[in-house]
Amino acid sequence: MRFRFFFALNSTMAIGLRPGSESAELSVKDTFMKYHELASEVLAGVGGRDNVKSLVHCATRLRFKLRDGSQADAETLKKNPGIIMVVESGGQFQVVVGNHVGEVYKAVNTLVGADEAPAKGDDDQKENLLSRFIDVISGIFTPLLGVMAASGILKGFLALSLACGWLLESSGTYKLLFAASDALFYFLPIMLGYTAGKKFGGNVFVTMAIGGALTHPLMMAAFQAAQQPGAQAEHFLGIPITFINYSSSVIPIIFAAWVSCRLEPLFNRVIHSALRNFVTPLMCLLVTVPLTFLLIGPAATWLSHLLAHGYQTIYAFNPVVAGAFMGAMWQVCVIFGLHWGLVPLMLNNLSVLGRDTMSPLLLPAVMGQVGAALGVMLRTRDAKLRVLAGSAVSAGIFGITEPAVYGVTLPNKRPFIFGCIGGALGGAVIGYFHSAVYSFGLVSIFTFAQIIPAGGFDATVWGAIVGTLASFLFAVVASYLFGLEPPAEAPSAQPSLADIPLDRKQFVSSPIAGDIIPLEQVKDATFASGLLGKGVAIKPHLGRVVAPVNGRVVSLFKTRHAIGIESDEGAELLIHVGIDTVKLDGLHFTAHIQEGDRVRQGDLLIEFDQAAINAAGFDTTTPIIISNSDDYIDVLTSGHSPVQEQASLLTLLR
Repeated sequence: MRFRFFFALNSTMAIGLRPGSESAELSVKDTFMKYHELASEVLAGVGGRDNVKSLVHCATRLRFKLRDGSQADAETLKKNPGIIMVVESGGQFQVVVGNHVGEVYKAVNTLVGADEAPAKGDDDQKENLLSRFIDVISGIFTPLLGVMAASGILKGFLALSLACGWLLESSGTYKLLFAASDALFYFLPIMLGYTAGKKFGGNVFVTMAIGGALTHPLMMAAFQAAQQPGAQAEHFLGIPITFINYSSSVIPIIFAAWVSCRLEPLFNRVIHSALRNFVTPLMCLLVTVPLTFLLIGPAATWLSHLLAHGYQTIYAFNPVVAGAFMGAMWQVCVIFGLHWGLVPLMLNNLSVLGRDTMSPLLLPAVMGQVGAALGVMLRTRDAKLRVLAGSAVSAGIFGITEPAVYGVTLPNKRPFIFGCIGGALGGAVIGYFHSAVYSFGLVSIFTFAQIIPAGGFDATVWGAIVGTLASFLFAVVASYLFGLEPPAEAPSAQPSLADIPLDRKQFVSSPIAGDIIPLEQVKDATFASGLLGKGVAIKPHLGRVVAPVNGRVVSLFKTRHAIGIESDEGAELLIHVGIDTVKLDGLHFTAHIQEGDRVRQGDLLIEFDQAAINAAGFDTTTPIIISNSDDYIDVLTSGHSPVQEQASLLTLLR
């Protein structure tokens, strides 16, 4: 129960509300406790540490591979206020926690005691081929997505700078920034050597060395020489070598890493333990590197070209239909985790063709969901949904659509459909104009810069802009007009509070004497929105807080300005003295209880110097919040202003 108070007080940090407000200034210790407790609940929900085979994360999701999926409790996890959604797909148990996934991932790993190597299980063969493929691809590419997106954005901005005449290719500034943006892609085999080696359970430094051999200057020079007329063929032990430009390639290093990781345990079985540390890597390099240049590389390169040209054939058959299909179905693929299968294809298109026409088709799919969330935000009267939709729009613009999909559009059904329809319309337009990107990155507002070709702005750029705007505007308008179900009409005769049976009511007395004001009038968006729960606020007459119920103190901040109480009947109350008073660091506050104490209604909890706090420039308006309001049908104000200490204040309907 205690977690709810920490999550409530910290929730604005997770969604980005009111920078500089009290929630944004909580201590590192409190933030760590929040993530640690959420991680504990997630771990319990997936069946405990012994049920976890491996764990990776992407932009918003924890992606578990479980030994026994039946031990996971998805429904309980979905009810957790710190979890947006739970998805089971592609052999993975995915827990969507939002933009702070990195911190939760670290906390879960601490609890699991995970090391660098993924856990292995004996039941991998039980998974179907698609599940295993998606798991392998996501495990290899997830760690690189952030820096890939950053590199792609930087490439896009450089293209924009050239098109607008802000930079010249011959300038030192351009060369330095271009090197920063291109390094990851140029040496991609080395990076993928690390992640693939880790995923396949081998020595990651050996697989990185294999990737380094593929991009070694000597091999690149040999490739250049082989392109010259009349060039002599090179041989390895009498076998002709086919030199290929492996820079930015994807498939060859993945196959090479797999082979090395399969050879490693075989060598370990026959090599003495005293020699194993250097002889096994030696044998892996001696076998895998020549094998890669002679067989694996040419075969994988042939497969790469086959995939790239196969996609181009399908796309060229009818780009408009291809765009409509991708625009409509991309978010559906994201929900089930199937989009991972397309990431290598996008990278392969860039490596083989120098451009990718698939990524632009996804822009309308992303912005369609952003537009649908915006339409819901403009239409809804639900304060919590409005705040959630607003934060989802902000995240979606930068390519993170999970908060919009799982928190806003999918639960309301119609907005999700409108977002997909908008994606289809915009995708058809972009397909018609044959828009393409020239660098890889997370599909977001920055993708527009990546669409600019070397020659500057052309029809493909404007087509992408028009298609994306069409998707966004359609989803906004449709979701605003038709996205939400009309509120049910109230019955003609509503029973009065007195008519409700006593066993369905729970009473909360006033902890403070003062004037009652509606929560929405509090000068703090976090409380006024109702995001932390229903309740009221009081402008105090006296500087003292007493227990409003019989129960237990479950949280007391070190600054003594906020206290959480769990009543004997299960209500969770948050009493927060003043607005932004955390900045006083406990000055003018005196606590008469400690965390964990039992209290009875009327017991003195906190005293505060109201005059001194006001003189310091702080508002002493005190919200009284039922932080588990969702456990009740309603929370009603039953007191009259001005209210006396211990007089009736709130009635909770079971």
